Formats: sequence, C-alpha cells, structure tokens
Amino acid sequence: MRRHGGRRPRFQRGVAMVEFAITLPLLLLMLLAIGEFGRMLYQYNSLLQASRDASRYAASAVWSSGGTEPGEGLKTQIKNVAVYGVPSSQAGFPPVVPGLTPANVQVSALGAEHVQVSITYIFCPVIGAGNCAGSLPGFFGDAIALNIPLIATTVMRVL
Repeated sequence: MRRHGGRRPRFQRGVAMVEFAITLPLLLLMLLAIGEFGRMLYQYNSLLQASRDASRYAASAVWSSGGTEPGEGLKTQIKNVAVYGVPSSQAGFPPVVPGLTPANVQVSALGAEHVQVSITYIFCPVIGAGNCAGSLPGFFGDAIALNIPLIATTVMRVL
C-alpha cells in the first residue's frame, strides 16, 4: 500500500464541492419550510390570542348589558376587538394578522351563559402567490395547494 504523503489522489479533487452543490438546494428548501412552519404557528398563536381577547370582551359586555345574545352593535365591537385589538375600527390600528378583516370573525351565543368567537383565516406562505392562488405541482397526482385554513375558536362563560 502506497502513501501519497498528505496529497489527495487526483480523482478525489472537487468531490466536496460537488456534494455541497447537491445538498445545498435540499438544505435551503428545508430551511425555508422550517421558517414557513414557524410563521404559520406565530400567526395561529396571534389569532388564538385575538379570539381570547374578543371572547373576554364579549363575555364582560354581554354581562354588563344584561342580555344573553349580543346585538349587532356589540357584535361589531367584538369583531373589531378580534381584528384590531380595540372596539373601534376608526382608531387606526393595523390588523393583528395581515389580511384579517371583521368578515373573518363569527360571534355567537351558545345557550344562555356562553359566548363563542371564531376566527377563520387563510395562511399564505411566502412561496405562493400574493393572493394565495399558488400551488406546487404534484409529481404523482394533483397539485398541492399552498393556502392553509387556520381556525381559532374560543368559548367563554358570560360573567
């Protein structure tokens, strides 16, 4: 067996660069997927907190008004709390999640003592189109849709 004195054989030159070129796209795709998953969890957590805040506001407002079913004016305030964090939409605050509107929020009374606030939001990843119409081509079937529905629901007892 012959030693080369610390030199690499000629057929080994550039192998590390080729291996790096093969694995780099996979590593970048994995990094992007981890980032998107983290962003989705962050937005879901923000929606869940907004749902809790709106439910808390609804429970105290329904209790102070003495009724069980919130009226239309109170429902509008509850929706604004869920979307903007404040009862008035005229305050100039941005939505808690980009693209969230009061139309995404449903407020209902469950029985005589509970109120429910539900927020439905469509998550759009960065790799998709800006209007969430993008999809990844499926290699062995239909295309994979990139829009993911996030639903945050909270039920609270009226104080």
